[in-house]
Amino acid sequence: MRGRYMAGASLADVTWFRVGGPADVLFMPADAEDLATFLKETPSEIPVYPIGVGSNLLVRDGGVRGVVIRLGGPFAKIEALPDSRIRAGAAALDAAVAKAAARAEVAGLEFYRGVPGTIGGALRMNAGAYGGETRDVLIEAVALDRQGARHTLSNADMGYAYRHSAAPEDLIFIEALFQGRPGDATEIEAKMNEVTSSREATQPIRERTGGSTFKNPDPDLSGGRKSWQLIDSVGARGRVVGDAQVSEQHCNFLINRGAAAAADLEALGEGVRADVKRETGVELQWEIKRIGEAG
Repeated sequence: MRGRYMAGASLADVTWFRVGGPADVLFMPADAEDLATFLKETPSEIPVYPIGVGSNLLVRDGGVRGVVIRLGGPFAKIEALPDSRIRAGAAALDAAVAKAAARAEVAGLEFYRGVPGTIGGALRMNAGAYGGETRDVLIEAVALDRQGARHTLSNADMGYAYRHSAAPEDLIFIEALFQGRPGDATEIEAKMNEVTSSREATQPIRERTGGSTFKNPDPDLSGGRKSWQLIDSVGARGRVVGDAQVSEQHCNFLINRGAAAAADLEALGEGVRADVKRETGVELQWEIKRIGEAG
């Protein structure tokens, strides 16, 4: 291996919540070939968890048994191509992809300016915001399987639905190709500024948070109400467990006020889900991914 291999590595340091126990192993591959070799040589019975910048991730206090793979700089390249196409590595920040598209006068990817995290996570969960989703712009995604074999998946192969992909769970995405449309850089920049202003006004983006906690439910089941409206309706705005809190600004966000444990955040979220289910009949589904063992 040519990448960084660390035993007992802290995961609290690499997640936005800043909570969670250590990983048995944290591996940051040097490039796609290095990752392929590592996967091929890692016994299949050892769990492998790919992560990005930890923006939509809650690591439990007991840490992660197995290997956590974090893609870094070599996977963060962004390239503007002819015909309004953008190629981006899985570790590229969603916002950086939006900005690179704007510089290349490629419209259609502005919504990524409002999506925290990286392209790898966006591919896995069909990330979206402000009227756009990954499935609207993806041409194809490149991934490695647990044997290190390379696969190219079309948009149709991804089996996208709202905040969901049907792509095999063992695939680790390394790259994506997007289709935009010709646009004016000034107009694209103005649209991205609107997205940024909206986020700053409505979301606790400067807190230790993991982004939207729960997926928005089927409007037919929720009477058209979004998750935050359901949470608000049961009086959970501002609710506290330990040092974890439901955001006063946007109640579909959980916040670590500074000394929260992962257990506090998860208990808070599960308590909110239970109240919403009991009082409204709607069962909220976690959007934040939770991994690891309880402390």
